[in-house]
Amino acid sequence: MPRVKRGVTSHRRHKKILSQTKGHRGTKHRLIKRANESMIKSLAYAYAHRRERKGDMRRLWILRVNAACRARGITYSKFMDGLKKSGIEINRKMLADMAVREPESFSSLAAMAGGKTQ
Repeated sequence: MPRVKRGVTSHRRHKKILSQTKGHRGTKHRLIKRANESMIKSLAYAYAHRRERKGDMRRLWILRVNAACRARGITYSKFMDGLKKSGIEINRKMLADMAVREPESFSSLAAMAGGKTQ
C-alpha cells in the first residue's frame, strides 16, 4: 500500500479557514486552532443575526411610523387601530416608506385613521 501524505489537503483546509477569518483580531486570524474557533463562532453569530435582523427592521419601521404619526397629532396605536377599523391593510414596511417618501399620502392616511378612532 502506498504512503499517503496529507500536506496538500490540510494546507487547503487551513487556507480556507484563514481566509474566512481574515478580518479577525490577533491570533484569531493567524493560528489555525484559534481561527477555527473564531470561524465557528462567527458563522453561528451570522446565522442568528440574520434572523434577528427581521425584528430589528420591524422595530425601525414602527419607530418611523410613530414619529410621522406624532408629527400629525395622532399616536401610533390609535393610527394602527384606525387603519384596521377603516379596512386599510398596509404593512409597517410600506407605511414607514410612505412616511419618508410620500408625506402627503401618509397625512391623508393619518386623517382617515384619526377619523375612525373617535
